[in-house]
Amino acid sequence: MSYNKIGALRFVEDNDIRFIKLQFCDILGELKTISISPKQLSKAFDEGISFDASSIKGFSSIEDSELFLFPDPTTLCVLPWRPQHGKVARLFCDIKTAEGKPFAGDSRYILKSAFERAKQMGYIFKVGAECEFFLFKTDLEGRPTLEPGDKASYFDVAPLDQGENTRREICLTLEEMGFEIESSHHESAIGQHEIDFKYDNVIQSADNILAFKTVVKTIAGRNGFHASFMPKPLMNTSGSGMHINMSLFKDGENIFDTKSSDPLPKNAQHFIAGILKYITEISAISNPLVNSYKRLISGFEAPRHISWSFKNRSALIRVPSSTTGYNRIELRSPDPMCNPYLTLALLLDAGLDGIQNELPLMPELDLNAYNLSLSKLLDLGIQTLPASLSVALNTMRQSEFVQNVLGKHIFVNYLTIKTQEWNEYNQTVHDWEVQQYL
Repeated sequence: MSYNKIGALRFVEDNDIRFIKLQFCDILGELKTISISPKQLSKAFDEGISFDASSIKGFSSIEDSELFLFPDPTTLCVLPWRPQHGKVARLFCDIKTAEGKPFAGDSRYILKSAFERAKQMGYIFKVGAECEFFLFKTDLEGRPTLEPGDKASYFDVAPLDQGENTRREICLTLEEMGFEIESSHHESAIGQHEIDFKYDNVIQSADNILAFKTVVKTIAGRNGFHASFMPKPLMNTSGSGMHINMSLFKDGENIFDTKSSDPLPKNAQHFIAGILKYITEISAISNPLVNSYKRLISGFEAPRHISWSFKNRSALIRVPSSTTGYNRIELRSPDPMCNPYLTLALLLDAGLDGIQNELPLMPELDLNAYNLSLSKLLDLGIQTLPASLSVALNTMRQSEFVQNVLGKHIFVNYLTIKTQEWNEYNQTVHDWEVQQYL
C-alpha cells in the first residue's frame, strides 16, 4: 500500500511502530540508515532530518557537511523480522541541501530526474531484476567462510538444496513487505540461489533491489548462513549477475510488444541500440568491482559480447518470448553490487538517446558468441565489454554521456573512489603471484 504524509503518520500511530529507519545509499549503492522515533516523523516530512554528510563516502567535505533526509511516505514498510511489539518501519529518503535543493550526490534524485525526462517524452519505464546470490556457511564465531551452503546445482531440490528453507523464508518475508515473488530456485553453482520479483516503475524497483539485499542478508544470518552478492566468489563455477528486465510504455502500450509488429517495433530497436552504444561507458557503474570482471571473462555463460538476440543467451541483450503480455528486454551484464539508481538511470537515458536519434540496431546474433573466434567476432563487428575495472573506469572517464546523466558531483567522486580501489588492488601481491613466481 502506498501512503501520503497523513496516511503514513496515521499508520505509524495505529500500528505500535516505535522506531523508524530512514534509509538512503551512498554513491556506491551501500545502504545507510538513521533511526528516529515516531514523534520526529512529522518534522522529518516537513523539515528533514540533518546528518553529517562528510562521513558518507562521496558525499560532502567536512567544511560543508550538513544535509537533510526527507522520507518518501510512499515507501513506508514494516520490517517483519523485527519485534512485533514496538515494531520497526523503514522509509527511503530523498536528500536535500540546507537551502532545500536536491543534493547532487543523491543517487535516487539522479534516477528520479531520468524518470521525469522519460515522462516528458511520454514514456514510463518499468523494471524487474533477477538477483543471484550465494549462501555460505559461517564458522563458530559467525564469520563467513568460503564453504557453500549446499552441493546442489540448477533447479535441484532438497536434500541436495540445503538452502531451500532459507530461500522460502526470504520469499515469505519479502511478500510481507509487499513484494510479489514470481519465482525462486537454486542456481547453477553450488550454494547459489535466485529470487525473482515482479517488475514495477523504475524508482520503486531500485528501492526494491536495496530492500531485497537487506532481507536476504538478514534472513540468511538468522539461519546460520552468510549471504553474498559478490559477483565471482568462487573459481571454476558461475558467478552472480543481476539481469535487468526492462519495459517501456507510451500511451499505455509497451514498445517491446512483438505481437503487433514483426520482429520489433522501430522504437524498440532504437532503445536497444542506445543501450548497446553506451554499455561500455556504463560498465564501471553496472559492474563496479574489480571482482565484477572476473565474472564477465570467466567463460561460465557470463555475457560479454555487445550484441542482441531473441533467444540466444550468449548475447548481451535478449528479447524473451512472452505469452503473458510481459514483453521486455533483458540486459544480462550488470551484477548485484551495482548502485541500482545510477545503473537504471544510465540505461534509461541510453535507451531514450537511441530513440531520439533513431539509432540503427545491429543485426541479431544467432550464433553462440562463446564459441566464436576473435577474427569471426571482428568480421561480425561485435565488440566486447571492458576486461577489467581499470579499462571500464578509463572508458567512463571519457564519456560525456555518463557525466551528463550522473552530474559532475557523482561522476568525479565515483571515479576518484573507484580509481583508488583499483590502485589498491593493483598494488596488492596476491596468492596466485606468489605461487607462480616465488
